[in-house]
Amino acid sequence: MGGRRRSPGRAAGKPAAAKPRLLAGGNPQIAKADGDAPVQAYIAAMPGWKREVGRRLDAIVVRTVPHVRKAVRWNSPFYGTEDRGWFLGVHCLTKYVKVAFFSGTSLRPLPPVESKNEGTRYFHIREHDEIDEDLVASWIRQASELPGWKGFTC
Repeated sequence: MGGRRRSPGRAAGKPAAAKPRLLAGGNPQIAKADGDAPVQAYIAAMPGWKREVGRRLDAIVVRTVPHVRKAVRWNSPFYGTEDRGWFLGVHCLTKYVKVAFFSGTSLRPLPPVESKNEGTRYFHIREHDEIDEDLVASWIRQASELPGWKGFTC
């Protein structure tokens, strides 16, 4: 029966969704947008082992801060609350996933990596690192209760 074969589940005439481009360090290029969908697109585009890290982090945030706001800006997911601003950002780098706590210097214990940005602390997750979910959830809970970064509307 000649003709083109189409993938199951794809409507005729609809092109396949373009796979996001990976920027330096394997960071997915995702358009600026608000909500869960762009964050999920970012996570789905994270390369290799980093994708599972993204899924786990997102699940911990949602479990810890049920009414969390999400957005993608500057090719990075952000998490925040409407009344306090953005408390966490995620970014893929070549050898690790960088988790930024924008009020990190107020967290106890302190996230381990210093920042040039006043108040910010980082937590880096490398490929074979064990993630202490209780500690990460504690940082997320604390950060969500503090004044966050208000660089763009939450």
